[in-house]
Amino acid sequence: SVQSGAAKPSRGDVAAGKAVAERDCRSCHGLDGKGAAPAIPHLAAQRERYLLMALAEYKENKRPHAALRDLTKHLTDADTRNVAAYYAGLPPVKNGGKGIDASPAHERGKALAAKYCAKCHGDDGNTKTPGTPSLAGQQPHYLIAAIQEYHQGERGTGTMKFVMRGSTKLELEQLALFFASQTPVSRGPARAGDAAKGEPLSAVCGGCHGARGVSADAATPSLAGQDPQYLFRSIKAYRTSRQHWGMQRFVRGLGENDIDNIVAYYASQKPQAADTVPSSAQELAAKCNRCHDDESNPQMVAPKMNGQDKDYLVMALRAYRDDKRESTTMHRMSVPYSNALIDSIASWYASQPAK
Repeated sequence: SVQSGAAKPSRGDVAAGKAVAERDCRSCHGLDGKGAAPAIPHLAAQRERYLLMALAEYKENKRPHAALRDLTKHLTDADTRNVAAYYAGLPPVKNGGKGIDASPAHERGKALAAKYCAKCHGDDGNTKTPGTPSLAGQQPHYLIAAIQEYHQGERGTGTMKFVMRGSTKLELEQLALFFASQTPVSRGPARAGDAAKGEPLSAVCGGCHGARGVSADAATPSLAGQDPQYLFRSIKAYRTSRQHWGMQRFVRGLGENDIDNIVAYYASQKPQAADTVPSSAQELAAKCNRCHDDESNPQMVAPKMNGQDKDYLVMALRAYRDDKRESTTMHRMSVPYSNALIDSIASWYASQPAK
């Protein structure tokens, strides 16, 4: 939660705060302010204003943590001020992020793509195999959903499920983000159909898949320049076995020639890389730091994040995104973030020197 303009907190008694930490906090946060286990945040050198706000939110049951809610109930106002002053005055935790892979999520997906996908879809997602879709530049949320459906056996053949059987959900998202970040290449014209006749028929498709088949929606695939055989097979599947209410309704009245013409039109269009591919973790962190690393505004309540425990940051960001932790601002900012991107952001912050 980010607030500004609050009154300056009265400075607590550090010695008295240490006694409170000894009594109530050391088992999880240590007397040195370092989280005792993964997903427990470091408190050392944290902003005093933020610590005061967080303790108040636990006490008022605004944060869902039963142990902290019960613990803070018996803290007096003086206890809260004192323990916040104690932890804020400690030196920051050193080397907390040593050994953490802070590379962007899509870069981590490159090795996974080589392992699972390159044989059929190409090293960069631009395959030349007829009937196999190109993945390069495809919309990221669509790829994430599609790959997870294959992984769970909810879509397509058993081959895809078998190939990715050992993958975690996080790895699948990293894989999708890698392909989404690549530059697409046209697969060439369709052997059948008339692109000119397909253009007016495609009007109903453009509402979701974008003008000329270039989607502007991260959850809807682009069709421009895609493999003609794959497009034809997919459209026909919606008429028979593939479940999607909107697509089934739109393709129900299409004849074979209509499908050929629509496919010819989209295959003839120039593909474009998705413009909704997330920025790198470092670029996103630069935006976050407007609040979280702003030392110029002494009224800022946002917590410092450099050197923080990675697992805690992942847990907190997911909670904000999923609206399980109160903050309209944080929820609005994190809604588009996949688990892979959150992991990447958390890794980047955890790898930075604490201040």
